[in-house]
Amino acid sequence: MSYNTISAYASQTAANAAAAANSSSNSSSAGGANSSLALTQNDFLQLLVTQMQNQDPTQPTNPSQFVNEFSALSEVSGINSMSNSMSALSNSMSSAQILSGTNLIGHTVIASGNSGSLTAGGSITGAVNVPAGTSALTVQVTDASGQLVRTFSVAPQNGVTPFTWDGTTNSGGPAPAGTYNFSISADTNGTQSSLTPELAYQVNSVTLDPSTNSLTLNTNGGSLPLSAVSQVM
Repeated sequence: MSYNTISAYASQTAANAAAAANSSSNSSSAGGANSSLALTQNDFLQLLVTQMQNQDPTQPTNPSQFVNEFSALSEVSGINSMSNSMSALSNSMSSAQILSGTNLIGHTVIASGNSGSLTAGGSITGAVNVPAGTSALTVQVTDASGQLVRTFSVAPQNGVTPFTWDGTTNSGGPAPAGTYNFSISADTNGTQSSLTPELAYQVNSVTLDPSTNSLTLNTNGGSLPLSAVSQVM
């Protein structure tokens, strides 16, 4: 396609650049579009000389038109630069998320969750944020079928109170390895309420969602979003 004036080229290029920026969800195609839309200094000079050579001698180009055309080209350049900057920022965020997730592999994290995995002869630790005025905490452990396995009390502390289930049942014997659920009730100023437990999980690997840059931790207790983590041990 040919253009008679710089302004015509700039207008069409601006439209193409805007369309490429709006479809930037496909990074590879957007990157190709941005590179093909780049207007070099030689391109600008060639268009300028061509326009001056082909102008009507009886109606020479108004100098103010060149200013307007140059402004249009600057706008196109700004759109392309912004698109490239956003792409670079997105890549940088992805790299930072991957680096953060890699550093967590092999560590134990405390995260919101009521389900934990018990190994043979092992235990499960956790914590709970206790409201002021709480005089008693009761932890109940149930198996995958919902059967009550263990009930034990925890002395409440101000703020976060840690707890540990030693892996034994109410009868004193060891519970088999498997997945167990936790629920916590609190007596706060004479009123019973349920509290959300936080459990310890071992991070085995991480997964990055490229569309949202959100990081998921793959643990021994299942998948957890990074936002659920309150402490790294």
